[in-house]
Amino acid sequence: MKFVTEFRDPASVAGWVREIAHLAQRLDRPVALMEVCGGQTHTIFKHGLEALLPETVELIHGPGCPVCIMPRGRIDDAIALAEQPGMIFATFGDALRVPGARGSLMQAKARGADVRVVYSPLDALTLAQTHPDRPVVFFGLGFETTAPAVAMTILAAARAQQANFSVFCNHVLVVPALEFLLQASGLRLDGFIGPGHVSAVIGTDPYQAVVDRYQKPVVVGGFEPIDLLQSIWMLLLQLVEGRCAVENQYHRLVKPEGNSPALAAMAQVFTVREQFEWRGLGSLPRSGLAIAPAFAAFDAEQRYCLPSQASEDSPVCQCGLILQGKLKPWECSAFGRGCTPDHPLGACMVSSEGACAAYYKYGHGGPRSPMAAPRRFAETPARPSLRSELAR
Repeated sequence: MKFVTEFRDPASVAGWVREIAHLAQRLDRPVALMEVCGGQTHTIFKHGLEALLPETVELIHGPGCPVCIMPRGRIDDAIALAEQPGMIFATFGDALRVPGARGSLMQAKARGADVRVVYSPLDALTLAQTHPDRPVVFFGLGFETTAPAVAMTILAAARAQQANFSVFCNHVLVVPALEFLLQASGLRLDGFIGPGHVSAVIGTDPYQAVVDRYQKPVVVGGFEPIDLLQSIWMLLLQLVEGRCAVENQYHRLVKPEGNSPALAAMAQVFTVREQFEWRGLGSLPRSGLAIAPAFAAFDAEQRYCLPSQASEDSPVCQCGLILQGKLKPWECSAFGRGCTPDHPLGACMVSSEGACAAYYKYGHGGPRSPMAAPRRFAETPARPSLRSELAR
C-alpha cells in the first residue's frame, strides 16, 4: 500500500534508529523534543517508538489535541446551546464526552437535547436544510486543519441564505501555543516536530517566527513511524551542526506557502480574537478565531445568549499540566484509576488524539499492563508493533 507500508518497514526503522543514536552520541547531552500533534503522539505509542530512542532523547507531548485544549467553560456553552428549545446541535464525535461543569454533551443528549454526531460541517448544513423549521448549530473546533472546512461551509450557508444555520466557533492557532510554551511555561525544549495536518494548510513559513525569536528548530513531520523518526533525526542534526531552521520532512503533503484556497476562505470568514482561553495554558493572545462581522448571522455566539463563565477542572485531574508538557500521563495520580476512557475526568483521556488516551490504549497503565513505574519511559506492551518486529 503506497505511503503506508514503506513508512512502517522494520528494516528502515532500524536504520533511522541507528542514525538517531549516532547523532545523540555526538551531541552528548540530554535533548527534549516536543511533538505538537496528538496524532503524532498516538503513532509514537502505537508503534513503541519512544522506547527505541536513546535515553538522552526525550519526547514531550504537546497541546496539539483540539478537543483537549477546549476549556470547561466553552464545553458548558456548547451544552447551553444544545439545550436551547428546538435546537439541533451537531458535533464531531470526539467532543461528545468531554466533561464540563454540567456534565458532557452526551449527558445533555441523555437529558433530552438533540445532539447529533456529524463527520463534516457540511453534514450540519445539510441538517439545517433538511429541518428548515429548527435552528442548527455546528460545534466548530480544532486547529487550522479543520477551520477551512468550517469557513467554506459558512460561505455555502451564506450563498444559500440558510438562516437557521450557525457555528459555535472555537478554532485555535498553533503558533501562539508554541510561543507560549517557549516563553511562559518554563519548559526546557530543544525543538519541535511540527504538526503535519495543520502545516498542510498554513505551510511552513509561519514557524519562522518561532525560530527567529526563540532559536529553536522546527521540523514539520508526518504521522507514520518513519516520518517521526526522520523528523527526530533532522532536529538532532540541526542541533549537532549548530543550526536553527524550519525544515519540512512531510514534503509529500506540505508546501512552504500552504494551501492558498483554504487560507483565503479562512481570511474571508474569520477574524483573530484578541484573547482565547486554552485548557491548561490559560488565556493566550491572538490564539483563536472568531467569525467575522460580515458573517455575524452565522455566529452562534452572536445569535444566542451563552453563560460564558470560567469553570475549573477537576482538582485531581492533571490534564492542564500534561497539555503543557510538564507531566507525563502516568504521573497523574488519577490516571488509570479514577480516570479512564469509560469514566474520564479530563479531556486528555477522552479525545482520540489525547496523550492520556494514547498511554492508556497502548498499555501504559491501561487494561493490558500494570501501571507504569515512575520513571522516564513507560514500558511498551507486548503487542504487534515496530518495536516487537525489531526485536525478532
